[in-house]
Amino acid sequence: MTRYLLRRLAFLVVSLFLASVVLFLLLRLLPGDPANALLSVGATPEQIAAARHQIGTDRPLVEQFLPWLGDLVTFSFGTSFVSSLPVGPEIASRLAVTVPLTLLAFVLALVIAVPVGFVAAWRSRTWYGTLLSGVSQLGIAVPAFWIGILLVTVFALQWRVFPAGGFPSSDWAVPSEALRSLTLPVVTIALVMSASLIRYVRSATLDVLGSDYLRTARSLGSSFFGAVWRHGVRNGSVPVVSILGIELATTFLGAVVVESVFALPGLGSMLTKGIAQHDYPVIQGVLFVSTLGVLVVGLLADLAQRLIDPRLRAGAVS
Repeated sequence: MTRYLLRRLAFLVVSLFLASVVLFLLLRLLPGDPANALLSVGATPEQIAAARHQIGTDRPLVEQFLPWLGDLVTFSFGTSFVSSLPVGPEIASRLAVTVPLTLLAFVLALVIAVPVGFVAAWRSRTWYGTLLSGVSQLGIAVPAFWIGILLVTVFALQWRVFPAGGFPSSDWAVPSEALRSLTLPVVTIALVMSASLIRYVRSATLDVLGSDYLRTARSLGSSFFGAVWRHGVRNGSVPVVSILGIELATTFLGAVVVESVFALPGLGSMLTKGIAQHDYPVIQGVLFVSTLGVLVVGLLADLAQRLIDPRLRAGAVS
C-alpha cells in the first residue's frame, strides 16, 4: 500500500507539472492581448509596447514560464495584471466559498441518492421503483442553472425564505448568515448530482441483490437487510466510490455556473472576470487549483477503493 501511495503521489506531481505547461501554452495561443486590459481604447503602439513590457508578455516564453513555475511551488500564483495584487490570497479567499459549497452539496446529494437508489433497485418491479428511476433520468437532463433559477423564483422572490444571491461581506464571521446564503446553491447542485448518483447506486444495488453470495447468506439464515449490510455494502460500494470521486470533481468544476446564477464570490466569478480581462495569472491560478482539486479527489477515491476492497490491495502488492 505504501509503494502504491508513493507511485500515485509521483504521478500526481508529474500530472501537475504537465498541467502547468499546458495551461501556460494554451493561454498564449488564444487570441487577445492582456496588455489591452491595462489601456484605454485608442492606445498608441508605444503605449501597448510599454504595457507588454510592464507585465512581461514581451519576453520569450521560457522566461515567462520559469517565474510561473516558481510561483506554483510557493502557491503564490504571481500578481494580477489588472489589480497588481497577489493571486494566491485572492484564490484562498474565494475557496472559502467554493469549497463549502461543493462539500455541502456533495453530502446532501449522498443523503438523497443512497436511500433513493437503494429503494429504486430493491423495488425495481413496483410502480414507485420505476417512478424513482424515471425521475432520476429526468433530473440528469435538467440543467443546473434552470433549477437554480426555479429555486430563486420560488424560495427567494415569492416566499422570501432565502436570499436570491450574494454572500455576506463578513464571510464566515456569522456562520448562520453564510449558510443561509449557500442554501439555494447547495440544493441546486445536490439535486443535479443526486440524479446522476441515483442511477449508479441503483445499478450497484441490483448487482448485489442478484449476486450468489447474497443468496448464500440468506440461505444460511441471515435476514435480508443483515445480509445486505454485512456482505453487500462493501462489494457494492467499490464501483460507487469511483463514481463519487468523478462526481465530486465535476461538481467542483461545475460550481462556476451555479456561482454565476447566485452571484457568489467564489472561484467561478474570479475565473470569469480573469477571462474577460485576459488576466493570465488569475486564469492560470484558478485553473491550476481546479486541476489540483480534481487530481487530489481522484487519488482519495483510489485509496478509498483499496481500503474497502482487500482484493485491490492484494493486486497492488502483487
